[in-house]
Amino acid sequence: MNPRSMRSIFIYLLIVVAVVAIFFTVFSEPFSGSTEVPISKVITMATEGRLKSIEVQGDTLEAFTIDDKRITSRKEMGSSIIEQLEVAGVNKGSGYVDVSVKGNGGFGNLVGILLNFLPIIFFGAVLLFMMRQAQGSSSQTFSFGKSKARLFNTDSPEVSFADVQGVDEAKEELQEVVEFLKTPERFLALGAKIPKGVLLMGPPGVGKTLLARAVAGEAGVPFFSISGSEFVEMFVGVGASRVRDLFDQAKRNAPCIVFVDEIDAVGRHRGAGLGGGHDEREQTLNQILVEMDGFDTNTNVIVLASTNRPDILDPALLRPGRFDRRVTLDSPDVKGREEILNVHSKGKPLAEDVNMEAIAKQTAGFSGADLMNLVNEGAILAARRNKNTITYEELAESIDRVIAGPEKKNKVISAREKEMVAYHEAGHALVAHLLPHADPPYKVTIVARGQTGGHTRFMPEEETSLVTKNQLEARMAAAMGGRVAEELMFYEVTTGAGNDLEQATNIARAMITRLGMSKKLGPRTFGKREELVFLGREISEQADYSDSIAESIDEEVHGLLDGAYVTATKLIKGNTGKLTELAKHLIEHETIEGDDLSNLLERAPAAV
Repeated sequence: MNPRSMRSIFIYLLIVVAVVAIFFTVFSEPFSGSTEVPISKVITMATEGRLKSIEVQGDTLEAFTIDDKRITSRKEMGSSIIEQLEVAGVNKGSGYVDVSVKGNGGFGNLVGILLNFLPIIFFGAVLLFMMRQAQGSSSQTFSFGKSKARLFNTDSPEVSFADVQGVDEAKEELQEVVEFLKTPERFLALGAKIPKGVLLMGPPGVGKTLLARAVAGEAGVPFFSISGSEFVEMFVGVGASRVRDLFDQAKRNAPCIVFVDEIDAVGRHRGAGLGGGHDEREQTLNQILVEMDGFDTNTNVIVLASTNRPDILDPALLRPGRFDRRVTLDSPDVKGREEILNVHSKGKPLAEDVNMEAIAKQTAGFSGADLMNLVNEGAILAARRNKNTITYEELAESIDRVIAGPEKKNKVISAREKEMVAYHEAGHALVAHLLPHADPPYKVTIVARGQTGGHTRFMPEEETSLVTKNQLEARMAAAMGGRVAEELMFYEVTTGAGNDLEQATNIARAMITRLGMSKKLGPRTFGKREELVFLGREISEQADYSDSIAESIDEEVHGLLDGAYVTATKLIKGNTGKLTELAKHLIEHETIEGDDLSNLLERAPAAV
């Protein structure tokens, strides 16, 4: 029997006992067979000789008449019935009444006390039970101000730097933090101050939280982890109280690490709320600022925080003395992705044909979380197919699952729709293959996934953080390839190119307004983005240019899109044979990738 059931049984038992006690207390007299009369009447009956005996128990009298009837009465507290009888002349000549006095036993006293106080005890127990239930169901009702930080075990750390790959520069920055926690005297001897805070910045999924836990594992110190949203409650002052409690615990466990995940939940610009008011979030932020400033030199407490929106954080939080160091984590390169894949595949039965380098080259732009999901999806697919090992086939298919979603095997499409999707995707691949500055196509499929009827995946020959104007124009032309193929082969267009046109338009507008790639407008930017920080997103753009410039921007964007469309049309018209061969292969086999794709496009004739 579980504790909850035992508590319920105990409560029900208390209710039954209380009801019975109250019943016998209130209604005991009608079942006792006696009649209660005033004490004066008892004296009168004794004077008249109608009583033969009286039993006294406390202040209660039980008198027995000569015909064995029993009557009860109550005397005044502290008075003596014998004296009253003597005053009335009883036992002195007018009659004789045997008077006996009975003492109150311990058990009887106890029962009486319980009967008198049982309702109070019962209601107290019910109230206590309700308070405990409320405390458990509302997440510690009476401890709002206590910190919800989780303390991780340091005796057997689960994560170390060996488990974090693809972010070598960030690990080097944090290695100094580990060394300080291990040997602080080495730094203090040279007059170096304790770094109070380290801010981890980067897009979602790059490993900020994992890296923070690795720092704690390497240093072997207590690790307090809490999310920024856990400070905020509906009650005023709760967030600030939790901050104080968290830092008090950290100081007691020093040296240690305090990790605040998604600090932008409480660390946004002050005065940016609706009406610019001073709300609960700002009070919490103020307390964080005070606590970080309050650390003395010998505290040995380091605060790690992570965010993917460093632009909205309050400047007071970012100044030296609070977050002394800022570590930026980017999406891993091809070498980093291979290392991450090797980490996540450790302990999993991989087939001999699995080449992690090849998988890494196909996953440009993937974060660490995406790669972990990729390996996991591969393991799930292998188990679904009753395989003992994870093969390259499962991992390659998992890339498509991560990008576009699961395969829609039960979706029924007509032969004409299948043909149109095949020519659409073939148009993308053909234009990208023919343009020298475009990323070469790696895989083309017409298998429906997610919201797409098919997709073309590209694999850049080399990864770089800089993109040229020619490369951007080639990307727009490749995006237009699907729409052009539909128009040339079927003399009509479909809704399938909606996303392609959106991508091309975004590239063209960014080239003109953000990147200064217009000869007519010159190397400058147009438009100032405005954000409401409390919303955390861009909601408007201030036009810092005239109406005539706006028309010129539209003309330049339109010119870029027209140029991409013309380029795609020219390439497809001159290579309809290659387009047809690729489309027929897709209709028959649905998917083509790698060398098979490039060989088909190379050997197919240009003309039909």
